[in-house]
Amino acid sequence: IYIYISNSSCLWSCMRVIGERCSPLSETIISAIILLFLSIESEEFGPVFMQEPDDVIFPLESDEKKVMMNCEARGNPPPTYSWFVNGTEVDAETDYRYNFIDGNLIITNASEITDFGKYQCKAENSYGIILSRDALLQFAYLGAFSAKTRGGVSVREGQGVVLMCTPPPHSPEIIYSWVFNEFPSFVAEDSRRFISQETGNLYISKVQRSDVGSYICLVKNTVTNARVLSPPTPLTLKTDGIMGEYEPKIEVHFPTSVLSAKGVTVRLECFALGNPVPTITWRKINGNIPKKARLRKSQAVLEIPNIQLEDSGTYECKAENPRGGTAFKGHLQVYTLPQWTRMINDTQMDSGEKLQWECKATGRPRPTYRWLRNGSPLTPQSRVEMLNGELTIHKVQQTDSGMYQCVAENKYGAIYSNAELKILASAPVFIPNPMRVIATLGKDVSLECKPRASPKPRITWKREDRRIQPSKRIMLLRNNTLRIVNSSRADEGNYVCRAENQFGSAEMTAMLWVKEAMRVELSPSRVEVTVGESVVLSCKATHDTSLDVAFQWLFNQKPINFQQDGGHFEYIQTQSSTVDLMIRSILLKHAGKYGCRAQTSADTVFAEAELLVRGPPGPPGVVIVEEITDTTATLSWTRGLDNHSPISTYNLQARSPFSLGWQTVRTDPDPVTGDMESAMAVELNPWVEYEFRVVASNAIGTGDPSSPSRSVRTKEAVPSVAPANVSGGNGRRHELVISWEPVSEEFQNGEGFGYIVAFRANGTRGWKEKMVTSADSTTYKYRDETFPPLTPFEVKVGVYNNKGDGPFSKVVTVYSAEGEPREAPSDVKASSISSSEIRVTWKPPNPGPGRPRGYEVSYWKEMEQEESGIKRRTAKNETSMVLTGLEGNSVYLITVKGFNSIGQGPASRPAACNIPIIFLRYFSGIATVENSRHVPL
Repeated sequence: IYIYISNSSCLWSCMRVIGERCSPLSETIISAIILLFLSIESEEFGPVFMQEPDDVIFPLESDEKKVMMNCEARGNPPPTYSWFVNGTEVDAETDYRYNFIDGNLIITNASEITDFGKYQCKAENSYGIILSRDALLQFAYLGAFSAKTRGGVSVREGQGVVLMCTPPPHSPEIIYSWVFNEFPSFVAEDSRRFISQETGNLYISKVQRSDVGSYICLVKNTVTNARVLSPPTPLTLKTDGIMGEYEPKIEVHFPTSVLSAKGVTVRLECFALGNPVPTITWRKINGNIPKKARLRKSQAVLEIPNIQLEDSGTYECKAENPRGGTAFKGHLQVYTLPQWTRMINDTQMDSGEKLQWECKATGRPRPTYRWLRNGSPLTPQSRVEMLNGELTIHKVQQTDSGMYQCVAENKYGAIYSNAELKILASAPVFIPNPMRVIATLGKDVSLECKPRASPKPRITWKREDRRIQPSKRIMLLRNNTLRIVNSSRADEGNYVCRAENQFGSAEMTAMLWVKEAMRVELSPSRVEVTVGESVVLSCKATHDTSLDVAFQWLFNQKPINFQQDGGHFEYIQTQSSTVDLMIRSILLKHAGKYGCRAQTSADTVFAEAELLVRGPPGPPGVVIVEEITDTTATLSWTRGLDNHSPISTYNLQARSPFSLGWQTVRTDPDPVTGDMESAMAVELNPWVEYEFRVVASNAIGTGDPSSPSRSVRTKEAVPSVAPANVSGGNGRRHELVISWEPVSEEFQNGEGFGYIVAFRANGTRGWKEKMVTSADSTTYKYRDETFPPLTPFEVKVGVYNNKGDGPFSKVVTVYSAEGEPREAPSDVKASSISSSEIRVTWKPPNPGPGRPRGYEVSYWKEMEQEESGIKRRTAKNETSMVLTGLEGNSVYLITVKGFNSIGQGPASRPAACNIPIIFLRYFSGIATVENSRHVPL
């Protein structure tokens, strides 16, 4: 809020809404605002907690040897702090391990023996004392297992066994797992094996030979993540026979009474030994197991997350096998910490009044209440009553001032609600004083008298040293305000309010001026424009020239934000008493009522004008599909706004899963005129889901579309589109392969869509037809051993669905598959080009039905079998290849055969090639020797 002086009789305050013009306020109001800020800044109050200590679990092995318990409070004067451990005050002066930083308690070299317990922070200033909630300090650690060797366990095969973990000292909880033989081979839990997270023991309901081995218990601290391993426990089988079948025996189960806090996850364990392996089932007595519950570890654990009061009850687990069954029951009870439903608040009262505070909390068990005053228990007295969370103090006194705390607690926790009680006692004070009031001629005016005093003072009004007597025109209201009806110039002058109580008295002077009423003219009062145009509204005020006037523009009763809407609205000050509103690039949303508010320190006047905007139509109403056929849909809708220009036509649009967004559809009638509210969309595709919408147009343009209709499917019809790009060829010997592009689902026109493949050999008359039932199929293969390779066929592909057969494609010629190559390549030659490489060349076989699509070269050493040879293929129809990675001083045999999509042709006769141990290359008379120590020249 920005405050500045305009003239001697009027102050101004800028509104917080950006773009609003300044409004004049009386000096009285401005003085009150200044006083408010000063009083807030300087107000003194008792301590209020900003942060209370939380429970802490401190790792004993931490490198940081300091524990911090947080506490922060605000107050004026600033509070001082002290701490209590298990009810005893901490003395930081005599114990060097304790240190205070602001309100925080720092404990150096903390240990479980001396520092474990409940901590409470006390904040204090001259207005009182408050105590924080209790915070528990615990220490996390994990000891080592005893190094003593553990004895082996020997059982019969089929017998049950329990391997004890016996964990070391620890805090807080630990997680158990078991290692089998060696780390990290962990025991996998199933219906036969179970690790209890309550006892840590490993339970095997029926021992098998595969269970024989060494078992090690591994425990992990949930806070420090430290892990330790127990000594191994050997498990062996007795040799005196196999254990026979026996009924289940529950070895691990949840307690008979389980207490759990609301909102946590509860785990109930139940596992039994038995042969055969028992099956575990769960039920809730007199109720159903919560739906959110989950069964874990082959049903040995019932887990209930976010447990609530209604989940309490008796739960039963049952273990059964063919030899019998047994069960265990336990009661689950959910408790809740106290939670506030009503708290106490800071209160100021006059001396002698009655204080009534009430605090209420929920919890299970039901909380009890106690009260503290300045950190000490409050006891009943003659004036003090306490009952079920209610505190009553009769005829409060100055000594009752202080900080009060209501404590709600049950055996699971306590919560605190804090408030300050101030007892007031002061002589009357007027701020501001004097008070200037400007009224409008002929209007009512109120002169307020609101002194600060305690107790409430007696009030009298005077004018010109005469006590004012109430009349029909001058009234003294119950709140001590002096009200003058139908004010006139004769009412101008000074009015004095006197306040008095037992502590003193004070007077306030109200100076009243009466001014002529202001008039405002807004022009034009009604204007019509088209979208995109601009308009200027002018506002002129006629007022008392001794007063300054401020203006504010409103749109539909709300102030215009000129910073946010500056692209369309501009505030123009033409004269001191005249302002204009420029509205540029008008949109439909700018239609409505525009108001001009003029304000002086005497009165406020308002004038309004209407702006009508012509533009494209608004969206039509709900679109309904009245009737649907295979290719048409009858639609109806309701008219939208025409925005002051008659609707000329409607455009119907449709969208399907196959269209790119919304597409205009043909209609009947065509066009759809503006006076119509129904039409038929035609030339739709059968058996396609459509959504429809309607768009209206007028002379100015096209409006926004309606909301889409519900999705509807056109009815089925016979297919009307034949497959495209029918072709074929290739395949295996004696096969005719026919291929096509599948028909899009958009044009399948119904369910049961498939293809009819028709073909006949050139020169024959009858067609062979085959049904292909898959709509996604793209090929059909027909095999006939009598087909010669590359036999020409006439082929066409048609369509059908449940409604009947559709059209066929145009007839095309497709050849049956060619045969594999029939001749071997000729003139195969092989020559060594280095001590590890051979170049092979050949000529292709004579042209024929089995043309090669490539060649396969096989090579092997002369002393080896051809089957052990290496095969390499050419990338295309190449007639040469270089073989690499060969051994020197060796003879290789090489054959070449052609291949195509049908198969391989015959191999050529083997060609032999000798690779010498030495190979010379000559470069400018220099001999290069490879793979030899001697050079014969």
